[in-house]
Amino acid sequence: MVRIKRKIKNYVRKLIRLVEMEREAEIEAMRAEMARLSAREREKVGRAINNLNGKILGRELGFTLVRYGRRKEIETEIKVGDLVLISKGNPLYSDLVGTVAEKGNRFITVALEDVPKWALKNVRIDLYANDITFRRMIDNLKNLNENTIKVLSYILDEATPDLDIKKEEFELIDKKLNESQIEAISKALATKDFFLIHGPFGTGKTRTILEIIKQEVKRGNKVLVTAESNIAVDNILERLPENMKCVRVGHPQRVSKKNIERTLAFQVEEHPKYSKIERLQKKIDKLTKERDRYHKPTPALRRGLSDRQIIRNARRRRGVRGISPNVMISMANWIRINNRITELYNKIDEIENRIVENIIEESDVVLSTNSSVYLEYLRDVEFDVVIVDEASQATIPSVLIPLSRAPRFILAGDHRQLPPTILNPDAKELEKTLFSILISKYPSKSHMLEYQYRMNPKLMEFPNNEFYNGKIKSAAGLEKLSPKDLIKKEIKDENLSKELQEMLIRDPLTFIDTCDLDNKFERRFKGSPSLYNPLEADICILIQNFFIKSGVSTDDIGIITPYDDQVDYLSKIAKVEVNTVDGYQGREKEIIIISMVRSNKKGKIGFLEDLRRLNVSLTRAKRKLVIIGDSETLSVHPSYRRLIEYCKENRFYYKLSKTILPVSSA
Repeated sequence: MVRIKRKIKNYVRKLIRLVEMEREAEIEAMRAEMARLSAREREKVGRAINNLNGKILGRELGFTLVRYGRRKEIETEIKVGDLVLISKGNPLYSDLVGTVAEKGNRFITVALEDVPKWALKNVRIDLYANDITFRRMIDNLKNLNENTIKVLSYILDEATPDLDIKKEEFELIDKKLNESQIEAISKALATKDFFLIHGPFGTGKTRTILEIIKQEVKRGNKVLVTAESNIAVDNILERLPENMKCVRVGHPQRVSKKNIERTLAFQVEEHPKYSKIERLQKKIDKLTKERDRYHKPTPALRRGLSDRQIIRNARRRRGVRGISPNVMISMANWIRINNRITELYNKIDEIENRIVENIIEESDVVLSTNSSVYLEYLRDVEFDVVIVDEASQATIPSVLIPLSRAPRFILAGDHRQLPPTILNPDAKELEKTLFSILISKYPSKSHMLEYQYRMNPKLMEFPNNEFYNGKIKSAAGLEKLSPKDLIKKEIKDENLSKELQEMLIRDPLTFIDTCDLDNKFERRFKGSPSLYNPLEADICILIQNFFIKSGVSTDDIGIITPYDDQVDYLSKIAKVEVNTVDGYQGREKEIIIISMVRSNKKGKIGFLEDLRRLNVSLTRAKRKLVIIGDSETLSVHPSYRRLIEYCKENRFYYKLSKTILPVSSA
């Protein structure tokens, strides 16, 4: 039994309480919206799809696939990998939960464990809160082991890590890594307890992680690789060598199509012993058809009789309590066949468990989201090292799940960018991540990657100086990245001045200031906590249209805005992807257009004050960044004031002098 100090016990109790509060907030937010909005209204905001009919496509990787479709085109926020609730009208009365496997213009395919008959005609699908993740965090906190206690001891100053920082000699596999990446890898390989890789925007964090994985495997170590999101896990897996023994655990429908063949589910079905399962399944199918010819002993039919009593009466050809001898014999036959089916299913489980154990044992690298590490078949697996990507976006309860599996761990992230999203204001303490705490307490146990490969140096300059003390350098040749390279034809846009058009093509950065316009102010939809800004939305669309008419692909343009209502407002009129700042973290586009939204007489900028949000916004573009905002409102904050001054000094600043016509009438 592991002894836990009182200080750690108290801290764990607090974490459990915070997780429960956040779990309740997320479920309540979902249920409240389902209750508040009609089916039509919830579909309008993108979190439900109505009037669907389903068709069973067959089974795949252990799940039944149902394709739900309708004639009317489907426009929704629901995406592949999301958990959804299927209901016959009122979702609050349903418990049928599935995972989205595929999405088209007029259909959505859902993977389900069971498919009741009612779930195939005139149903509704709702985006659903994932309660499982919270339960896993809480259970893990209630069952701490030596590894997690050691981590918590570092947080609470109950133990000190090894601060004698060494470097380990190794032969590079990826010969193109820079000296900063090599130093990070060398220190990570040498650490006896933990190491932190601070990877700002575009600095090759994933490439560094890949080299560490390869080096650890080369040393004969078993490696667990995790991240908070499926996308981040898949990004690593896609780039690991094909000859490396890897397995991706978790729900197969949440894994990218490129990685399906490396999932546990796929490898189980390809295993030589899986043919035994197929033979047993055929027997089950045959027995199920035979069983369906007999009376199922429902409570109404069995009248309180046990299975044993029904079988005994059937042998004697006796009927009791209004049950005829023939019905009694029929129920007995159903029970006998059902018992045989249960035995066969138990055999399948035994074979499948042995196959799973074999695959995981033979794998050098196991990849998973933080939460899925808690799955039963990984419970007793021991690893030599855990590598966690997106560590600055994971709460402490989340990241403790993978860290419980090994005595050494490596965290990669950037605490200067956005923290985990927490809904409950009273649980905001969960925003403080293990990465940020450890890098603050033990800075010598970290290394910052110093060369960025993403963007034009002029786009890098301001966030570098503002957030990273000017330590980031640009890789050679990035100064050649220009919006001009994307322009296929010259156009004259009557909606934009000649000067602004020239700036959009010539310069990597343009700040468009709305401060002199009468219709610049933010607005609020009735009953909404969010904000939108019609003027800024119209400017976004005009600039989007200018680039599209100039020959730029819509896939190369993205619109970012901090507010959900501005996302919804823009999504109805934009031809390119529109998303929140949080939704763009870890991603990039050739051209990014930012709508700041905030414009008011009181000089309030709300949660724009979280400068991590500004950092993420400014570091998504490779060739061109367009910022639209009201300098009078934004300049109340010194960082935004410095940003505007930077744009003015470099002639990246343009002040609108006349009202922009609404896009609908332009």
